[in-house]
Amino acid sequence: MDETAKNDERYQKKIDELSLLFSISQLLDQSMDIKQVIYPVLKEVGDRFDMNRGTITLLDRKTGDIFIEAAYGLSESEMVKGHYKLGEGITGKVIQSGQTKIIEKISDSPEFLNRTGARQGSKDRDFSFICVPIKLGNEVIGAFSVDTPPSEMSVLHDKARLLSIVTSMIAQAVKIRQSFLEEKRLLQEENSRLQDELKERFRPSNIIGNSKAMQNVFDMIAYVSKSDATVLIRGESGTGKELVAHAIHYNSHRSAKPFIKVNCAALPETVIESELFGHEKGAFTSAVSSRKGRFELANGGTIFLDEIGDLSPTTQVKLLRVLQEKEFERVGGNDTIRTNVRVIAATNRNLEELMESNTFREDLYYRLNVFPIHLPPLRERKSDILLLADKFIEKYSDQNIKMVRRISTPAIELLMNYHWPGNVRELENCVERAVLLTTDEVIHSHHLPPSLQSAESTGTRLHESLDEALSNLEKELLKDALKSAKGNMAKAARILDLTERKMGLRVKKYDIDPRTYRS
Repeated sequence: MDETAKNDERYQKKIDELSLLFSISQLLDQSMDIKQVIYPVLKEVGDRFDMNRGTITLLDRKTGDIFIEAAYGLSESEMVKGHYKLGEGITGKVIQSGQTKIIEKISDSPEFLNRTGARQGSKDRDFSFICVPIKLGNEVIGAFSVDTPPSEMSVLHDKARLLSIVTSMIAQAVKIRQSFLEEKRLLQEENSRLQDELKERFRPSNIIGNSKAMQNVFDMIAYVSKSDATVLIRGESGTGKELVAHAIHYNSHRSAKPFIKVNCAALPETVIESELFGHEKGAFTSAVSSRKGRFELANGGTIFLDEIGDLSPTTQVKLLRVLQEKEFERVGGNDTIRTNVRVIAATNRNLEELMESNTFREDLYYRLNVFPIHLPPLRERKSDILLLADKFIEKYSDQNIKMVRRISTPAIELLMNYHWPGNVRELENCVERAVLLTTDEVIHSHHLPPSLQSAESTGTRLHESLDEALSNLEKELLKDALKSAKGNMAKAARILDLTERKMGLRVKKYDIDPRTYRS
């Protein structure tokens, strides 16, 4: 053979190799499940490689067992027989050492076990055998072995080199998939953790209240959570309407799906429609790309429409269609989009008055008012004030790394006598302020905002004399000391830096019974 013919043959060989490697790369890209592509890769090598039979074996690190994952030219029963231990046979030695083995003639190798029983005839045993390790970094995870017609060692080394490239591609694909699966697993765990955290944070038991009015609310949440009924939450600002919406969602069968919040009062009329239903590119000047609306984002889950009474009449019409037909179009679009969303609405406005003035549609009202829940104002659930205050003290003590042990009696009286126009939200703000101001682990009346210390809220007489004011202050300090000492007169005297005799005289003067402070 002249030199030109040899060059042409080498050139064609390179073309064939590159074609094989390209086909394998395409196969490996077809699925994230390596088991689905490993046989097609093996078959591609067999069809182009002049391979009589071939196997891809994998190592089980826990047991040390080596088993056939995929095979070319072997029956299923023969594959089952192809089972090895580390260091056993040629395959076991290759996986143990990480070194390629080339057997020029199978019949001449005492190491060859023929564990599968596939090589029975003399012709089969005259074939050559190549076994190449599959490495993931420095770790051997398996082997790729082939039976190939008898050839010179130089030819067998060329085939082993090509097989090494193929095994590197397989290992890289395994690595990418392992990273993907690990990242997916971590994301799923994080998502599950966050879902559990949200469920814990917004379960009904985390909505504080023992009053009868709040027990009715808890019952309502329990009734409606398991259904897909539209809910209308009503109540003054600051009563916790959003907390109730969260509790309904995270106790429903939609809890794993999105919970999307929309404050209808916070968005201008020109923006609210696009926010709710999305828009197509070019729908208006600033619409440089298509955008999904909140109803699309909430598909399968829950959408919470806060301050529903502030929606414009135009938007009310489109919202009514979504509630009735479960469909809508994006702004500037013609395609009808179906949606599966549970709607929870909330308002602090009187919708009945808005209907009378024709600013809120009557048909929308009845669509929303399927299952109404009324949240009572804080002034109607006075028995819950101290429970809420304790919860907020715990919350802001942890946030600010401060120890707050109790609330003084005068401060409790202020909290209980105030009318709380801002409801729970106002109480939370007051407690946060008091936690920041206290320096002796006790929240006193002077730590509370001036609005709580008005004559109307406290019943204090502004025209009392100095002597009366001092006497009242002394009485408060005595009560505080006895409370801290749990009714122990001697300990209370030490707190106030008084002798026990003086402590006894002052307690008698103000007709204070220490026994009431014993626990």
